[in-house]
Amino acid sequence: MNAVDERSIGALAPRLRFAVTRLVRRLRQQSGTGLPLSLQAALATIDVRGPINLSELAAIEQVAPPTVTKIVDRLEAESLVERTADPLDGRATLVSCTPRGRQTIAASRSRREAWLAVRLDRLTSEQVATLAAATEVLEILAGPDPEDPA
Repeated sequence: MNAVDERSIGALAPRLRFAVTRLVRRLRQQSGTGLPLSLQAALATIDVRGPINLSELAAIEQVAPPTVTKIVDRLEAESLVERTADPLDGRATLVSCTPRGRQTIAASRSRREAWLAVRLDRLTSEQVATLAAATEVLEILAGPDPEDPA
């Protein structure tokens, strides 16, 4: 990579980080669940991946097992998730969304997507086309790191 490219990437990285972080924060503000961020994230993971065991949930959410237990306890107290015995390992517990949990996540996603759609509608067609192309690249950046064995 030549010096111009290194400077361009060096200048782009903080701008991209700030823009993505700010957008994620704005989208989270639109969730309307009333749940703390850690509970929203865990509920969304359970919705997509459930039924899921607590160890796997802790790994995905990058929290310690005692922390994920507290998160699931709070979600269960709100009737958003339920625990069941793992049929393959009677010592383990699986967590899945209740109908109320699925409804909560679906409503939150709808609110956030509607907010984003309004913002997208304010862009020019050229900006939307640029964003569509950039979204493909963002999906690559957000995906697994090919150099990371984990």
